Order: sequence, then C-alpha cells, then structure tokens
Amino acid sequence: MKFLHLADLHLGKSVYGVSLLENGDQQEWAARFLELVCRVRPDAVIIAGDVYDRSAPSGDAMALLDHIVTMLSGMQISVMIVAGNHDSGQRLSFGGSLLAKQNVHICGVLSKEISHITLSDQNGPVTFWLLPYLFPALVAQKLEDDSIRDYDTAVRRLLECQNIDFDRRNVLVAHQNVTANGQEAVRGGSESMVGGIGQVDYRAFDGFEYVALGHIHSAYAVGRKTVRYAGSPLCYHFSETRQPVKGPVLVELGKKGTEPKIETKIVPPLHRMREIRGTYEELRAAELQNTSRDEYIRIVLTDRRPEPEICRFFCDLFENRGSMVMELVSEYSRFGAVSSASAVHAAEEKSVEALFMEFYAQRCGGRVPDQQERRLLQFAGEQVHCSGYPEDKDALERQARMLLDYALEQEEA
Repeated sequence: MKFLHLADLHLGKSVYGVSLLENGDQQEWAARFLELVCRVRPDAVIIAGDVYDRSAPSGDAMALLDHIVTMLSGMQISVMIVAGNHDSGQRLSFGGSLLAKQNVHICGVLSKEISHITLSDQNGPVTFWLLPYLFPALVAQKLEDDSIRDYDTAVRRLLECQNIDFDRRNVLVAHQNVTANGQEAVRGGSESMVGGIGQVDYRAFDGFEYVALGHIHSAYAVGRKTVRYAGSPLCYHFSETRQPVKGPVLVELGKKGTEPKIETKIVPPLHRMREIRGTYEELRAAELQNTSRDEYIRIVLTDRRPEPEICRFFCDLFENRGSMVMELVSEYSRFGAVSSASAVHAAEEKSVEALFMEFYAQRCGGRVPDQQERRLLQFAGEQVHCSGYPEDKDALERQARMLLDYALEQEEA
C-alpha cells in the first residue's frame, strides 16, 4: 500500500504582502505535485490539515483545491483530507457525501465516531482514521466528559472510544501539536500556535502503523519514525529556509509488523526563498557575481540603514533576474532593528493567537500572560480559525457563550 502524505498547503497564502496564488507559486507547485503523482502512482493521497490559509478561502484558492482533487480522482487515487486549525471544517466538508462517491474523503467536523476509510492490497486491509483539528472543550462535549481539560487526554479518550482492530494495519491522519517527552520543534515564522499549549505526546498513537501529521511546517519524525510531520510544501517564511527539505512523504506499507518504507519526494518551488546577510559592500559584491534567478529575497544589512538608493539598487538588480526583494532590514546596532517592510505586512505574518498575546501585553503594562490566560487566548484564537467571522447573530452569541464557559472552567481549575 503506497500513499503520499502532505500537509499545510495554506492555499491562498500571502508572504510579505505577495499572494502566492496571484504570483503563480501555488499553481506551479500543484502542477509539479501532480506530475510526481503520475510517476509514483500511489494508492492514496493524504492531506493532513490547513488546506487553506484562511477559514473563509478565496474563490481562487478553492478552485485550486478543486483542480488538485479532480485530477487525483480522475487517476483513480483515493484522497483523504482533514481540517486544520486554519480551515473552517464546515466549509471544507461541503459536498462531502457526494465527493465520497468519487473516493474523495473529507473530514472537517469532529464527531464521536472518527471517520475512517478502508483500502485493501495484497496484504489485506488498511484503515485510515481521519481526525480533524480538535481542542479539549469540543471533545469533552462530544464524549459528555467534563473531566477532559488538556489535548493529550482529549486525543487518548477519543481514540479509546473507537473500534480499532490493531491486529490489522491502521493509519491515523491528524492535525495537532505532537511532541516527544514535551519537547517541541523549532517553529517556522508562519506557524500559529502558542508554545507549550496543546501538546499531545506521540505515545497516544501507539498501535498505528503510520501517523500522518500536519500543523508544524518542518518535516520530521516525532518520537518514532512512523509518527511524522510532512511539513508545508513551500516556504511560507524566511525562517523556514533553514529547514532541510520540503516535499510530500511517500509511505509504503508492507505486511503487518514490518517497517514501512518512508521517503521524502522533492517538489521544486517556482521561486526559491533566500536570505542574505552582511555589510552593504559585501552583499553588493556577492550579488553582482551571483546569477541565481526567480527568487524571493530577504536582505539584512549589518552596517547601515536601508536608505532609498540602497533599496533601489537591490530591487533593480533582483528584478532584472526575475526575483523580488520581499524585505530589506538593518541590524546596525547604532540604530537598532530597522525594517523597510510595512507594519501591515508584519501583522499579516502573525497568527491570531500571537496578535491576541500582543494586545494582552499592551493592555497589561507589558505583563506576559500566565499559563491559564494563555489557554484562554488560544481558545479564542481557535474560535476565529474554526468559525471564521460569522455574520449570523446567533452564531456570534454561541461563540461568546463558548468563550465565557471556557473562561469559567479555567477559573474553577
């Protein structure tokens, strides 16, 4: 049984104010990914959450997903998708019953019984369990168990309720913050999660042949090599250029009890992201000799301000090579950090949770929220991600009641 595991597509993403849809990056990635699928011929393609960058995606973002799914279905390849914290589960699931008849299975909304699909090969059945992004209050509601207060407990209790035959092969698809012994990964700048909150220990997934994870934008294994993040398909922040590789994970399951074969398949980007750092003269000399083309560039000056003539030189130089300067900043200690990027673009790069944290600090004289307050801020952020911005008054009132109930629960705890 072969399948491709990918996650965190963030269709509709903008980086430093540049739309990766309008600039062709995500369409080109999709075309190259589909070429890879034609070569590999997997039995299934798994997308482990954050399909869209926003809970209310643009028409272009939805059209691109439609194209990808239609092409995969036309190749007789099963498609399995779960909602991430950036997705609206209800929007993502629209038409799910009809799509399932075309072997496209979308799980956007959590239920007590986890959605699952069984495929078969010469070694017997493989059941894929689809677990959308969850938070403890929702699981407590579904299971009618008020004792569930943390993510690890929520995931374990939900899995315990399922009729999973571990004598057969099982694969779990999930979008959560999974850690090994409480150690979190170094996050990319485009990831939204308040550190230390929402952790699920990888041992909660013992018994599964493979756990296909989404949420962290770097590709790596957690605890054991078969519990794995695929990472985002493209760099969505310059900090992510330090990650070793990006590409979908090809997994091949053999007989029950044998180690799966796992391989990262590289899908080259339309524009490579690159950061350069040094004095103006050093960078000028180096880049005049460099012939790289079609890049997104971040420039960090260490000896002077990003004056207009410096900006013009670099912008013209890279533009002639089909590249774009996304940010030009100075770390010259005499001035402190100075950036040519607008405050609007900087805000666009921050998560809802991070903006809540900043607002809290501003209102509380710079005081950092404690653990209990951070949980409340994250819960509020989750409501934004999961529900978007509802216009319906009743929906707003329901969200307000959920937030108040959660706050009261935290006070009682």
